[in-house]
Amino acid sequence: MVRSLLSIDWDYFIPLKKEWLNSYTETPRNIEWIWYKRHLESSLRGIDIEKSVSISFSLDDFWDKIREHFIFAKDIEVYVSESHMLSYHIAINNKCEEVYSLDTHADLGYGGISSTSFKLNCANWMGKLLCEGWIKKANIVYSHHTTEKPEDFKDFNKLFPVRYYNDIDELPKDIYTAAIHICRSGAWTPPWLDDEFFKLVNNLNLPYKLIKLYKRKWNIRKMQLSDLLFYLNFS
Repeated sequence: MVRSLLSIDWDYFIPLKKEWLNSYTETPRNIEWIWYKRHLESSLRGIDIEKSVSISFSLDDFWDKIREHFIFAKDIEVYVSESHMLSYHIAINNKCEEVYSLDTHADLGYGGISSTSFKLNCANWMGKLLCEGWIKKANIVYSHHTTEKPEDFKDFNKLFPVRYYNDIDELPKDIYTAAIHICRSGAWTPPWLDDEFFKLVNNLNLPYKLIKLYKRKWNIRKMQLSDLLFYLNFS
């Protein structure tokens, strides 16, 4: 029986503005501070950023849809973290041969196969698993709002079995799942939706391990002048 990792990035659910879809290091600056800066800059233009960005579909039946395709192991391990990069270690530690990733990004590595020679990060973890021989196949379920295309990864597609899907409904049935990873990717997902993120996690109704999830508070209405100046002026 093939052991699989189901890896879910919170940005799968959130269509972001194109100008925010950049490469970021996952630091407090990009996980929290940058969202205050964006909020303040939008407010100065008369835009309520909290109303302009929200989740793209209901979370209530998400896990029901997942269970139509995935069979959870009795001793399944569930992890919740900040970075999708953790999936690299989870797949190896749980001896997974395949990964099913629900994401806006493929995370194979950007810039060709050579990108997997860089230090492990949130943009190349899937490519590293393939190139280093830890997994036999990568399955990428793109969000409906992704700007990526399978042909963007021609080098990987020629060398490895990489399958791309446009919807959960396209997945095969009875995927044996040894581990689940849910990451927030806070550099790409806004803090005012964190309650919805934990709703997704808790709706699974399974115990989970919380690993390196940055604690951020969205308190825009209680900021002082010094806070406003700091967030507006940092770069």
